[in-house]
Amino acid sequence: MEPDLFTAAAEERQEKDPTGSPLAVRMRPRTLDEVVGQQHLLKPGSPLRRLVGEGSGGPAGPSSVILWGPPGTGKTTLAYVVSKATDKRFVELSAITAGVKEVRAVIDGARRATGGYGKETVLFLDEIHRFSKAQQDSLLPAVENRWVTLIAATTENPYFSVISPLLSRSLLLTLEPLTDDDVRGLLRRALADERGLKSAVALPADTEEHLLRIAGGDARRALTALEAAAGAALDKGETEIGLGTLEEVVDRAAVKYDRDGDQHYDVASALIKSIRGSDVDAALHYLARMIEAGEDPRFIARRLMISASEDIGLADPNALPIAVAAAQAVAMIGFPEAALTLSHATIALALAPKSNSATTAIGAALEDVRKGRAGQVPPHLRDGHYKGAAKLGHAQGYVYPHDLPEGIAEQQYAPDTVRDREYYTPTRHGAEARYADAVEWTRKHLGRRRS
Repeated sequence: MEPDLFTAAAEERQEKDPTGSPLAVRMRPRTLDEVVGQQHLLKPGSPLRRLVGEGSGGPAGPSSVILWGPPGTGKTTLAYVVSKATDKRFVELSAITAGVKEVRAVIDGARRATGGYGKETVLFLDEIHRFSKAQQDSLLPAVENRWVTLIAATTENPYFSVISPLLSRSLLLTLEPLTDDDVRGLLRRALADERGLKSAVALPADTEEHLLRIAGGDARRALTALEAAAGAALDKGETEIGLGTLEEVVDRAAVKYDRDGDQHYDVASALIKSIRGSDVDAALHYLARMIEAGEDPRFIARRLMISASEDIGLADPNALPIAVAAAQAVAMIGFPEAALTLSHATIALALAPKSNSATTAIGAALEDVRKGRAGQVPPHLRDGHYKGAAKLGHAQGYVYPHDLPEGIAEQQYAPDTVRDREYYTPTRHGAEARYADAVEWTRKHLGRRRS
């Protein structure tokens, strides 16, 4: 929401005496030209340049944008720069604490500001992926009618986490992981800048390299670790940050999905493909990376449930119950104990026999439906429980399978358009062998000819 008197006073004190703020806050860029990395988004005429008022634009107003990128790549920083550089009314919300009520209050205020004194409103919404569909829907009229110009930030793939109507009304800007050179330049600026450490300590090359490694392309993490190490060095009366001092304050490397360009969903993909390939050790490696990086255990559990049906299926019918049980368990216990449950499920799935027959079966059936091969439901299978159904021929001639000795009735079930289609092709892997025998027997007794 817009700052109240107390918030405004706190911000004013922070500007006069920034030493009480974290180093990462003090070193926030004041202009787009000070932003480290993301140069592909900062070219003349870019949406961000237009948001800060650069260029006339003529009758074309600035576009709403969705900033997508890993943590520490500058999403909040870019919004902060816009807030300082624009002459527009700037309002900030976090999807963690805000709801529809707060969004509507901002929109109402924006409409009053526009109608009352011609002041446009920029709304920065952090963590938009945490908004439900209904909450995101509440933004649509304001974005469509440009009552607000939206800057939304997310660390999750917006094609999965942001509703399509909102995506279509906004420009998606993808932030790239910062390179080591980007972070190195930021660290050196923080060491020397008056807003930073004012050259109070030096950073030797070996310490700098280790700091870059544990930062993993996250500018905020790099500055946080630098500040902690600098404080420890100064407390010891030292004028440079030794490698040992850094290791004392940062006790382990910060595992990042994007360390070598592999994004959040790439590591998740590698986990699933390792399970599919039955490489239990590789699967455990990727699982460990996700756990150590602070991934939501529910996300991992959801991927395992999908894998159980997509890649194992009926070759091991117990795979899905195991994955579901794991999902239920992690929802109740959380980390750190949830790591044991996820390991249990990952090992079971990786070592299970594999079959994608369920995946290919529904894929083939969906393809036929999408091509228009739906056809009419055979009359004898239609609902016959309402008055007048018999006159229409519905449910007439239907043979009840339980009345037959073998429990199977030779009658047409599929529409004429797909009467002889066979979608399910079972493997002979694991437990699916018995399903292969069953499907062969049933198709024979249904009088189905082979396609």
